[in-house]
Amino acid sequence: MTRFDWPVLMRAGMHGLGLKPAEFWALTPVELEMMLGRGGGSAPLGRDRLAELSAAFPDVTREER
Repeated sequence: MTRFDWPVLMRAGMHGLGLKPAEFWALTPVELEMMLGRGGGSAPLGRDRLAELSAAFPDVTREER
């Protein structure tokens, strides 16, 4: 049996996604996972991919151009 970490999920839903408590509690676990970028579809950008993109497209100032 998988247990839910309710404090983490509530913080992600209400603080991270800006859901009101009634909106949070009306969601199914699958709907919440989808809204958090888990489950089907592509995952949110992770640290490794961000590092790859930063290396490929470094920030430059006008003076450096």
